[in-house]
Amino acid sequence: MNTINNQNEINVGVDTGKTQLDIYIRPLDIYFTVENNQSGIKHAIQILKKHPVTRVTIEATGRLEQPFIIACAESNIPFVIANPVNIKRFAGAIGQKAKTDKLDAQLIAHFGEAIKPPLSSLKSEQMRLMSDLLSRRRQLMDMQTMEKNRSQIMPKTLSSLIKPILTALKKQIDKVDLKLQKLIEECDEYKAKNAIIQSVPGVGNVVAFNLLSDMPELGYVNNKEAASLVGVAPFNRESGVYQGKRMIRGGRPKIRTAMYMAMMSAIQCNSKFKDLYQRMVKAGKPKKVAIIACIRKLVVIINSMVRDGVMWDPKMV
Repeated sequence: MNTINNQNEINVGVDTGKTQLDIYIRPLDIYFTVENNQSGIKHAIQILKKHPVTRVTIEATGRLEQPFIIACAESNIPFVIANPVNIKRFAGAIGQKAKTDKLDAQLIAHFGEAIKPPLSSLKSEQMRLMSDLLSRRRQLMDMQTMEKNRSQIMPKTLSSLIKPILTALKKQIDKVDLKLQKLIEECDEYKAKNAIIQSVPGVGNVVAFNLLSDMPELGYVNNKEAASLVGVAPFNRESGVYQGKRMIRGGRPKIRTAMYMAMMSAIQCNSKFKDLYQRMVKAGKPKKVAIIACIRKLVVIINSMVRDGVMWDPKMV
C-alpha cells in the first residue's frame, strides 16, 4: 500500500477552549479562531471543506470537543481524538516550550502529520448519552464523598445541614442509574452484553455501564488488546543489562477505576477471585499488584464471555 507523502497531506490542529476554537491548517499556514458554539463551528466546517483535509486532530477534553467532532462526522471530515498526554510528549520531543493558543493549534497539527494516529469514529447517540450520564454520575459521587467527609469533621449540631444534601445527592444518583438502565433496556445488543457482564459475581451496574459506554471494542479484540485498552497489561522495562519491573500504563482510566472498585468487592464475594488474590499475596506480591493482576484476569474473562456470548462459569478462573 502506498503511503501518502507528508507534503501532500493537509493536517488540521484544533486547540479546544470553553469559549473558542483555535484552528491551524498545515502546511497551508492558515490560522483562524471561531467561537465554540453552533454558529462558530458551522463557520469552521465551511472553511475546512474548502480543502482536502487528511485529518483533523483535536485533544480529548471529555466534553468541550464533542460538538465540533459531531460536526466533522456529519460533514465527512476525517478526525482524530488525541490523548493530551501524547501531544504533550510530542511537544517535549520536538523541544517546544512556548505556549499560546496559536502555537498549541500548530503543535496539534504537527502531531497529526508526524505521528499519523488512527482515525477516530463517532459514538452512537446512545453511547454519547451514556458517557455523559456516567460523567454526571462520577460528579455526583465526588460531591457525595465530600459531603460525607465533611459530616465526619463538623460538629454534630450541624449534621442536620448536611443530611438533606446527602439525601438529595443519593436521589440524583438513583435517577442517573435509572436513565442508564433504561438506555440499556432499549438496545438489544446492550441488554445482552449487560446481562453477560453482570453475571460475574462482584460485577455490578457501574462496571457494566462503563464497559458498554467506553469500551465498544469489548468482545471484538483479543484478550491482550482488551487488557491493554483498560490499562492493566504489564509492559517490559528492559535495556541492555537493566531489567526493570514490568509496569502498567496508558489505557482508559475511567474503566480501570470502576473495575478496581469492582475487584475490591469481587475478592470478598467471588470465591475464585478471592482465592487468586490470596494466592498471589501469599506468594509475596504486593496487594495492589495482586488486585491489578485480578483485574487483568477479569477483563480477559469478560472479553471472552462477550465474544462467545456465554454467562459466567467459575471454571473460567
